[in-house]
Amino acid sequence: LKTNSTLRELYLYKNMISDIGAERFAEALKTNNTLRVLDLSENQIADIGAERFSEALKTNNTLRVLDLSENQIADIGAERFAEALKTNNTLHVLDLSENQIADIGAERFAEALKTNNTLRVLDLSENQIAD
Repeated sequence: LKTNSTLRELYLYKNMISDIGAERFAEALKTNNTLRVLDLSENQIADIGAERFSEALKTNNTLRVLDLSENQIADIGAERFAEALKTNNTLHVLDLSENQIADIGAERFAEALKTNNTLRVLDLSENQIAD
């Protein structure tokens, strides 16, 4: 992905990709300028992987859809994504449904959405968010 100039969409859902693999993808996203859709749903990515992706989102200006649903991301990962959303102006869809995000993560997203005006879909369904 670091040097690829043609790939627009990458679907790797339902594999066994962990934080180590997520770190590699995130590192590549920092310099990739063609990928628009990355689907890593139903893998084994947790907070460390989420943190790496959030770092990549601070510099990547082409990714529109990031699907990390059905992974193991909790509040720490959610907080990092919320921070990235404060500066990212290209991501349209962030799917974090069916993870382990609770109230703190949801609160951080609410704060981030006050300044982010490009995200169109934030899916936090089937997490551990209460009232």
